[in-house]
This record gives sequence, structure tokens and C-alpha cells, in this order.
Amino acid sequence: MGSKKAVPVMIQGTHSDAGKSILVTALCRIFTEDGYRTAPFKSQNMALNSYITVDGKEIGRAQGVQAEAAGIPATTDMNPVLIKPNRDNDAQIVVHGKPVSNMKASAYRSEYYETAKEIIAEAYLRLADSYDRIVIEGAGSPAEVNLNDRELVNMSVAKLADAPVILVGDIDKGGVFASLVGTLQLLQQADRDRIIGVVINKFRGDKTLLDPGLAWFEEYTGKPVLGVVPHIHDLRIEAEDSLSLSRYTRNENTDKPIDIAIIEYPKISNFTDIDPFLVEEDCHVRFVKEAAELKQPDIIIMPGSKNTIEDLVYVKEKRLDQAIITAHQHGSVVVGICGGYQMIGSNVRDPYQMETSLEEVQGLELLPVETTIARHKKTVRSSGSVDWNGRTIAVEGYEIHMGTTLAGEGVEPFITMYGQTDGGRKGNVTGTYFHGIFHNDIFRKEFLNTLRVNKGLDPIQPSTSFQSFQEQEFDRLAAHIRKAIDMPKLYEQITTFTTVGGVR
Repeated sequence: MGSKKAVPVMIQGTHSDAGKSILVTALCRIFTEDGYRTAPFKSQNMALNSYITVDGKEIGRAQGVQAEAAGIPATTDMNPVLIKPNRDNDAQIVVHGKPVSNMKASAYRSEYYETAKEIIAEAYLRLADSYDRIVIEGAGSPAEVNLNDRELVNMSVAKLADAPVILVGDIDKGGVFASLVGTLQLLQQADRDRIIGVVINKFRGDKTLLDPGLAWFEEYTGKPVLGVVPHIHDLRIEAEDSLSLSRYTRNENTDKPIDIAIIEYPKISNFTDIDPFLVEEDCHVRFVKEAAELKQPDIIIMPGSKNTIEDLVYVKEKRLDQAIITAHQHGSVVVGICGGYQMIGSNVRDPYQMETSLEEVQGLELLPVETTIARHKKTVRSSGSVDWNGRTIAVEGYEIHMGTTLAGEGVEPFITMYGQTDGGRKGNVTGTYFHGIFHNDIFRKEFLNTLRVNKGLDPIQPSTSFQSFQEQEFDRLAAHIRKAIDMPKLYEQITTFTTVGGVR
């Protein structure tokens, strides 16, 4: 069922977090730079960080970022099935950007497999008819022998697209040769024949010490090593899911004068909202899981959550609620985004038990607003304006939520948008459903300069926009991968596989 037009290549890994998403992002940029109209594709993504397409549909954030790297608008064909875990062994199934149902893993495999397979095939073929190159991302490992009879993310997709496969291993975790060799040996011969080469990722140190191992690997497996990618420091490309939280610091000791604490809970989602702070020279961003870690930050951000009520219960069990309230009383600015906005309110109700069997949970009561979890999800790109320090500032963002929030007495609307309002503000507490609010450069500057002035610091005029910074990071990543991977050899391997006609 391969395309008549697009040339595909698939990136699979020896395990989750091997670096598949980043390599796909890099190849999307590189192929685009080389003159090919390129698109990313991930058949089925399991992630809590979402991206909203221009038509208001929800896909995995990684595919949205990869589309940006390729310089094209993201569509749901790039990630037709998105699985969003919302409680133990239960997940929301999002198809072409809209929720269809909640399912347990066993029910999904037994009851929805054939439907999902057809949806995936149709989406890929539409993409492949519109682009020159498709860079396909796998998930987990292709050697999950207990799942391979009904998998929809690795070799089954490679067969659908008749795509050659590059296998990625993470040397930073150790045992990379065992992982690569073990994965190859667990594959069926036809699947093994799809592997056109391997990439060793996240290398640190002297490569000459690795060379004997590379020679041994190529002789033992007959598969070429296409490149050894050095660890890339401080790459600021938005992350796919909570596995990437390890790249953020948890240390409150810093010379930077502005301390920003992000509350981390089990179902944290769309935490990339805070990424723009990472490029501010005087801001230190850290994630907090324990009450003792919070201290007295300048800003506390309660990010999004896929399960607001259960994460709110977690915050209380960890006594983070009391730590947040105390810090607020001593001057910390508190910002709640989406699920975090719901948590800082008076209460959260779930009359339809969409998230949990608990019908109502008391919030942190930092903002007099009340939330009711609704049956239907709102996904939309939004724009409006914020009145801040006497200025009216245009802002853009996106919304992904299943709740409606009503403000009580004394709460000022935060964002005005064409006759409607979003969020609320009272004193030094602000809540909003706008994801991406801090991606708005002018608002972020004014927000931080208010704090800087209050701390006796000089206001700062940012030297570049966050979007421009992201473009620079895409270019830096592409240059890093070009230097580490033998691109002429990679092109040759893809061409040979395609010319021969794939696996027979």
C-alpha cells in the first residue's frame, strides 16, 4: 500500500525516549532544507502534551513541532490516533483530533484495532499523496513480542508505507550494543530486512573509544552505523511527554534572580507552556514534586492536567497545597493554566464522573472560581487581549479542556476575546484556559518586568521572539544531526531500498 509519490523513512527505537522524536524533527528540517516537501507521521501517539491544528483539532505535540520544523501546517493526518491516559489502565481515544471514547487497553486492542488500522492507513495515504518525503515515527520498541500481533505503531506501519527503518539506540543509558543487537534478533526476518542502518544517540566522550564497538556491530549484524549523535546541550525544542521532564532542573540554587516553580503532578499535561521562560536570561525554571522543595519562589505555575481532580487530590496528599498557599501569602505570584486554573479555584465538580468517581473536590481557594467538568472537550485556537499595567496586549493561544469555570465576586476577567472573556485575575493570582499564554512575547515581557521592577531589578527588552528562537533551535538541531550522521549514506540507503522495491 505504499504511496505513488512520497518516499518514506521510519525511525524506530530500542525503547521509549531513545530519541526518536528529536531525530524525526531533525530529518523533517534537513529534508526540507534539501528541497523536499516533507511531513511527519505518527500513526498512534500516547502523550499528554497536545498540539492544536489550525482547524481546532488535537494531535500529539511532537507531530505539531515536527510539522513546524518542516515549515508546514500540522494536520490530523500526521497523527490520526492520539491516546491520552487519564487514569490507571484507562485512556481517552482521540481520532482525527476529536475524542471518541474512553477505553481500557485490553478493549482497545480487542475491539478497536481494525477500526484504528483503517483510520491510520487512510491518513498515511492522504499524506503520502501530498508530499515528497514522509518521516515516520515509531513508538516504544518494535521488539515488544507480547504486543506485536496487534501493534499499530512500528513494523505494521513500516509495512503499510513500505518504508525503510532506521533503528535508534540511546548510549547514555548504557548497554546500547545489547539493546540494538537484541532488538534486531527479536525481529522477524522480513522486519529485520527493513532496517537500513542504526543511529547511536546521546553520546558523550571520546568517539575513538567507541570505534571498535562500531566495527564489531557492523560485522556481527551486517547493518551499517549511520552515525553517532553526540549529546546536544540545552536543546529547547518542545517536549512530547513527561518522559522529557528530566531535562528540566529541580534545583532551587541558582544565581538567576527570578525563581519560577512549576508544580509537577502525575497527569501533568502541556507543560511546554513554561518553555518560553527557559530562554529568559534571568529566569530559573524548576519542577517541584514535594512540599519541602517549593520554598519561596517568585512565581508558582500550576500547569495543565489530564485528570484535574486526581491531580488535585495528589497535591493535597503531598501537602503541596499548604506550601503553595503559604508561599502565596508571603508574596509568590500564582498562575494556573487549564487544569491548574481549575485547581486554584474554590472547587471542582465532576457530575458525570468523566475523570473520577469523586463528584466534587475542594480547590486551593486562591481564586473564587468554580469549575464543572463537562461531557465534551473544547479544542480551539483562540486570540484576544490582556489589559496589563495600563497596556492592552494582543495574545494568542489554544484551549483543550472539558470544564467550564464560573468566576465569583471580585474576579477580573484575564483575557477579552470578541465579546467573551477567559480566565480570572485577583491580586497576584491569575488563572486561564489559554495554553501558550507565555509564548506571547510582549505579554511575557510585561508580566516579567512587573516582577522585575517589584524586586528592584531593571526591566528587560527581549532580544528575540520565542518563535524566532525555536526556528534557530530547529536549525541548530539540523546542523548537529548533519554533522553526526552520514547523510549521503542515509540518502543512498533509502534510495537503494526504494529502488529495489522494499522487502519482498
